[in-house]
Amino acid sequence: MVTQCKQYHVWLLPVVFTLILLFPRSARTADVLERPLEKITIAYSSISANMATLWITHERGFFRKYGLDVQLVFIESGSTTVESLNSKDVAFAQMAGAGVLQSRLRGSDVVMIAGFLNTMDYQLMVDKRITRPDQLKGKTMAVSRFGSSSDFATRYALDKFGLVPDKDVTILEIGSQPARFAALEAGRIQAAMVAVPLTLKAKALGFHTLADLQMLGLEYQHTSLATTQALIKSRPDLVANVMKAYAEGIYYYKTHRTESLAVLAKYLKTNDREVLTEVYEHLGLALTPQKPYPTLRGIEIMLRELAVRDPKAKGARPEEFVNQTFIKELDSSGFIDRLYKAQPVVASRKEPPSVPAAPKEKPVPANPKTKRAVAEARSISIPSPGDGAREYTVQAGDTLGHVALTYYGDHLKWGKIYEANKQTMKNPNFLYIGQRIMIPS
Repeated sequence: MVTQCKQYHVWLLPVVFTLILLFPRSARTADVLERPLEKITIAYSSISANMATLWITHERGFFRKYGLDVQLVFIESGSTTVESLNSKDVAFAQMAGAGVLQSRLRGSDVVMIAGFLNTMDYQLMVDKRITRPDQLKGKTMAVSRFGSSSDFATRYALDKFGLVPDKDVTILEIGSQPARFAALEAGRIQAAMVAVPLTLKAKALGFHTLADLQMLGLEYQHTSLATTQALIKSRPDLVANVMKAYAEGIYYYKTHRTESLAVLAKYLKTNDREVLTEVYEHLGLALTPQKPYPTLRGIEIMLRELAVRDPKAKGARPEEFVNQTFIKELDSSGFIDRLYKAQPVVASRKEPPSVPAAPKEKPVPANPKTKRAVAEARSISIPSPGDGAREYTVQAGDTLGHVALTYYGDHLKWGKIYEANKQTMKNPNFLYIGQRIMIPS
């Protein structure tokens, strides 16, 4: 009997010991699962597709995945949005970079931690009789007001085309984009910067795109995610979770077309499939970066623009307006790369200026049918094959790298095309739609 009792205790002790270890662990697990989500508020400053990264991250549950119960608040004015950050009414704000720069120059501790649109989404729409930049000489263009983003974009494009504003081309202040579009339609002006998706209506009326701002190499911090240095210092864990959610939201945006179009339809309040598709492909696939670094070069350009009116901007450095700690951590840890490794992004012909060159691909065999198949996949037209050089007409979103990949199977051979066109091409980065270039054999 004593022996049986001893055997019983020998068997029971490990069981009890195991239960003691298990129950506290189960309690801790349940506590984690049942822990309430942290409530935070994120503001956005416009009802435009520039805000799609926030809407999709919120609607598809990525904030909740990282323990956040996010309330979205629309604050129409950029200056009011940045004030809400300073007053701690909101924790984060998706807004134009210009508002952050101006606020920080006044002494606030607001900084950008991500960049979602690192160029302007304008296209230069012109009268159908204008097919080359030099034909803008003597014509009239419109901007909303002098010093505005449309004014900056217009003067930037004219400079790249070798034209002098107010000398070669007259610039008028007309007002909002609908007002500029109405003036273009009425024939009062011959060119204006128009943003997607109004570009569709312009094309339907016979106007065409002479240049896309991204084709002219413009980097500009159009849309960013901002917060305060105080919040970064006190709650780095919160900022890290917000950035993880955004990274997954961007991945979802680029790889789930149907679901993303549905979110765009909800917030833009339209079911026009053509408009939604134009927005998705131009902004979502082409211009939204997989790794949302703020553009330091774009911020430098903006500071030069601000320096004309604000002396404080003259000595400022772009690094003073950003905190890249969290995006660098996501990048260096492989967090973002692992997302796209599972499912590649839907192919797009357009790339933002700041996107690094794609890795070298296997050369395409010198077979006209193969080359044509590659080109058709990118929806560009191929000149008739023949001996020696051939002519190609630049399409929206083209770069010399794209063309070199199509004809030579290697985007690094763009220099060969540039050398053949030096007499007519001022800069390999500045192409205009409809430009005719020669492709050496």
